[in-house]
Amino acid sequence: MTDRQEEFGVTRSSRAFQAFRHAIEEGSLTEFLLMASDDLRFAVPMPFVEWKGMQYGKKRFEELVLMEREALAVRLTSLLELEDANHGIVVFSAEGTLNGAPYSNELTIVFEFENERIRSFREYVGSTQYMLSAE
Repeated sequence: MTDRQEEFGVTRSSRAFQAFRHAIEEGSLTEFLLMASDDLRFAVPMPFVEWKGMQYGKKRFEELVLMEREALAVRLTSLLELEDANHGIVVFSAEGTLNGAPYSNELTIVFEFENERIRSFREYVGSTQYMLSAE
């Protein structure tokens, strides 16, 4: 990151979240995949057995985006961003539809950075009420 980017508040967390947002909202994976390390790992709160626990690899992230875009049509908005030397935390809102029904939630994503790249991320959901019917 350049001094100019820091001066205008463009942090790794901001760039990582914007790349994540583009992937989820538009299906545009390039920016996120370029920022991710080759050994990317992530965890997302999904009500499906095959998505429980840690997931590994860029290909698995692509599968996540495809699956989420089949059910979700949302806009993600950053509400709060915090960052230290190795981690970034972004609290964000998601508004739109889930399987055609209105959907609104607040979530948190925690990025782990290594050499300016996304090494891992974990997503936490504000409410899991929408998951009850999927179990």
